[in-house]
Amino acid sequence: MRSICLREVFAATLLFGLAALPCVAQELEPRRWGHLPIGGNFAGAGYAYTSGDIAFNPLLRIEDARLDLHTGAFRYIHAFELLERTMRIDLAQGYKQARWQGLLDGQSATVSRTGLSDTMLRLSTYLVGAPPLKGEEFKEYRKSVAGSETIVGTGIAVHLPTGHYLDDKLLNLGSNRFTIRPQIGVVHTRGPWSMELSGATWIFTDNDDFFGGKHLENDPLFTAQAHLVYNFRPGFWIGTGIGYGGGAQSSVDGFENDDRRGNLLWGVSAGYPITPTFGIKAAYVGMRAQERVGADLDTVTVGFSYAW
Repeated sequence: MRSICLREVFAATLLFGLAALPCVAQELEPRRWGHLPIGGNFAGAGYAYTSGDIAFNPLLRIEDARLDLHTGAFRYIHAFELLERTMRIDLAQGYKQARWQGLLDGQSATVSRTGLSDTMLRLSTYLVGAPPLKGEEFKEYRKSVAGSETIVGTGIAVHLPTGHYLDDKLLNLGSNRFTIRPQIGVVHTRGPWSMELSGATWIFTDNDDFFGGKHLENDPLFTAQAHLVYNFRPGFWIGTGIGYGGGAQSSVDGFENDDRRGNLLWGVSAGYPITPTFGIKAAYVGMRAQERVGADLDTVTVGFSYAW
């Protein structure tokens, strides 16, 4: 009986100490604003392993908290023309297996969840550069700007409340609310080098079916990231990046929590073409909390993509 009670209390304190922010990972993604040919389709799948330590408010009496997260994901991208502009739509879906463990008042406790994450949809376009082209026109244009090019893009991503969510549980893989992310990015390419800057605002709608019928709110999360990529040849590249996100303080039933986020991210990634239409990618991303509440996580990913 003692171990069962500890697991329930551990889940409750986890929620108010950290999990008031939805289980949506802050991104560090290079080559997000790449020019795509009209009518192009791209599909990919991958696996990510995330592990690390979680820091809670000391008042919660949780020590040595740790997260182990396995994620399988599928992504589809389609480029099309609208109003004489290149448009891009992304669809991403993940399946997660998460395990939280730690000490509560010196006693071991564990919480596990398995299921779908929230579905992500993204629509983006270009304000400067990347005209709507296909076939030979696209190839000739890419050759003409190989020496120097600047692209400015904008987009909006929406996380739908489709993930695994139990209203009588405190830890969930789905957020049971919408997350909306307006984005803007600039890419400048000179020779084989590409420099990319991106900014986004994460806007969270309210969760009216929080544990125990409570009402959960989060302030916006503001993020920025920068990448430097070296292109050896089409499809073969290596890059490094850094990012920061701050904000997202939560409140439950109108009572504010002292849980403002401040996350510093960095990573390296690489892509390699096996054939002209099939490629592989690998990446490492580290995240370190800059506030007293947060998580220090390391993520390794591998995946493949196919274009047609």
